[in-house]
Amino acid sequence: MSDLRHLQPTDELPVPRPPGRGPNRTIILIAGLVVLALVAALVFVLVRPGGGGAGGTSGAPQTSAPPKPSAGEDTSAGKMLGWGTPSITEEFDSADDLKQWDVYDGVGHDKKGIRSPDQISAKDGILTIDGNSDGKTGGMALNSSQKYGRWEGRVKTPPSDDTYHAVMLLWPDSEKWPEDGEVDFMEMLDPDRQETNAYIHYSEDNKQEHGEVKTDATQWHNWAVEWTPEHIITYLDGREWFRVTDPKVLPPGPMHLCIQLDWFPGDDDKDVKDSAMEVDWIKQYPYPAK
Repeated sequence: MSDLRHLQPTDELPVPRPPGRGPNRTIILIAGLVVLALVAALVFVLVRPGGGGAGGTSGAPQTSAPPKPSAGEDTSAGKMLGWGTPSITEEFDSADDLKQWDVYDGVGHDKKGIRSPDQISAKDGILTIDGNSDGKTGGMALNSSQKYGRWEGRVKTPPSDDTYHAVMLLWPDSEKWPEDGEVDFMEMLDPDRQETNAYIHYSEDNKQEHGEVKTDATQWHNWAVEWTPEHIITYLDGREWFRVTDPKVLPPGPMHLCIQLDWFPGDDDKDVKDSAMEVDWIKQYPYPAK
């Protein structure tokens, strides 16, 4: 803050002014005041919030609001086990959230039925995959892969036809199946959705490791998998329910997340009823955590 000082009159007699000096002194004084005003204005612009250099930043650090917590986050493996910050989070607020995914458009599982983008929608924070009575269903693969990591998704599946399996899995980037593995960390075969399975596929002759857990999957639950050089572990609402540690079972290369409502019709299956699965969010974490 400037220290303004007022000149006080003196009792001394005025000093005679040399001829021709008065107007110049007045001009200099006015010019000085103008300069001071300009400097003050510049200082104000630089230090006020939003002022300053390129991009409208100020001298004070800018802060942004923390991300809104995901639904059910308190019972997620990511939070309960301290997996850190996810590298990818999908909340499925709109169709724009599908841009990071390869949505299937072609024949269905085992060349039965059709996988169509028409069967997938993302709206109001929910991804829905529908399967109809003709075996027209959907699936999609995340366009991001890694060797080792953690993945988690919040899923709900209403009671369904027994030909429809709701699945979250890791698929090898190499597309060499089954020798490069497959990790089905959530596969629902039970039409009542009261039992969920895990399958680890490996070897050229498609050997498998299998686990199962009972829970009411018609309600929202968090399903997660952790893949490290030592093990694969699956989690339900942050709690371990299946583990493999045999090195020959573990996948040899990078994998990516897939979400699928697969159709497994039998020769005698008729009157197939419409089925669906819903996903609230998915998260991908690096390993080790960052």
